[in-house]
Amino acid sequence: MKKTSVSVAIATAVIIFYSIGCSKSNDTTLANGGAVTPPPACDTVNMKYAANVIPILQASCYSCHGAGSNGGSGGIILDNYANLKKWADNGTLVGAITHAAGFVPMPYGQAKISDCNINKIISWVKNGAENN
Repeated sequence: MKKTSVSVAIATAVIIFYSIGCSKSNDTTLANGGAVTPPPACDTVNMKYAANVIPILQASCYSCHGAGSNGGSGGIILDNYANLKKWADNGTLVGAITHAAGFVPMPYGQAKISDCNINKIISWVKNGAENN
């Protein structure tokens, strides 16, 4: 009886390891000759308003918070530096995009923007939210 239990346990372990080894998640590893490719790093050093922040806002915010959006949702317009700076300085910009408690999560009714883009905006704000 003991030999049967051990045999069943070994057979089960072999099936589990075989299933894991042949899973779809290993396709990238196998295609790279067994090497695991790390995701690209997110560069948040020296973030610039024009080069880094505006493209994120254009892609994620301007459809509702641009001047052409009938005054901006909630009266918040972010498509110029002076307006954006106000929301950056009072913490609303970062609170909203990180979906922090006490803030309306933005983009409204959608998933958060990528962690990389959030970190780029946070870096820009922490470094003075300069008009550069």
